[in-house]
Amino acid sequence: MTRKLIAGNWKMNGSLAANEALVRAVAQGMGNAQCDVAVCVPAPYLAQVAQLRAGTKLELGAQDVSKHEQGAYTGEVSAAMLRELGVRYAIVGHSERRQYHGETDELVADKAKAALAHGVTPIVCVGETLAEREAGQTADVVKRQMAAVIHVNGHCISEIVVAYEPVWAIGTGKTATPEQAQEVHALLRAQLKAASTHPERVHILYGGSMNAANAATLLAQPDIDGGLIGGASLKAPDFLQIIAAASAASK
Repeated sequence: MTRKLIAGNWKMNGSLAANEALVRAVAQGMGNAQCDVAVCVPAPYLAQVAQLRAGTKLELGAQDVSKHEQGAYTGEVSAAMLRELGVRYAIVGHSERRQYHGETDELVADKAKAALAHGVTPIVCVGETLAEREAGQTADVVKRQMAAVIHVNGHCISEIVVAYEPVWAIGTGKTATPEQAQEVHALLRAQLKAASTHPERVHILYGGSMNAANAATLLAQPDIDGGLIGGASLKAPDFLQIIAAASAASK
């Protein structure tokens, strides 16, 4: 995998005015970026950002997707709806969804399946808590989370994106060292290689407080194919620096 992927996760942030300013600045500033770039925005803003990104190389992503096709599921958004709006990516299993909404490994796998069925690429998040890391359980946790997705989506597992996001490094300012991140990425790569006929197609992103200062070092690791960017994706100059680092690493 040579061409990197940088996906911004706006989380529950944004406004019509702020979104327009941010998307226009990013689209203009990224120019002829040598990496793929997406922004995963809150559901109410998908239509707005779909229009703003028209004619640019910026891809559109959602922050969640329902496992259901349609029906009496108030508040849910289906993969078909996302696809109709031009959504390319959908984050599934983010640690905040697992923690605050009780999402299980099985539900995450089903959401990935629903996305794939409608041509939306799931960004499947896996990662351990601080307690799990300190207990030496990192490998067991991420392999278990990944195995559930492979079990349900084995026939098309090479079509997903994986994001390793150590929970202890999300929004805390802490970051896994490049060596720590690479170790887990290599483990996930080996797991995908054993399950897929085309493991080289799978981007494995790092998603734990990647920012403008540390992006180049992290992206230089052999098994880190890009980043899932939180807070830094809300600041155009910072996000553009990460895109530039990814472009340089893609060459």
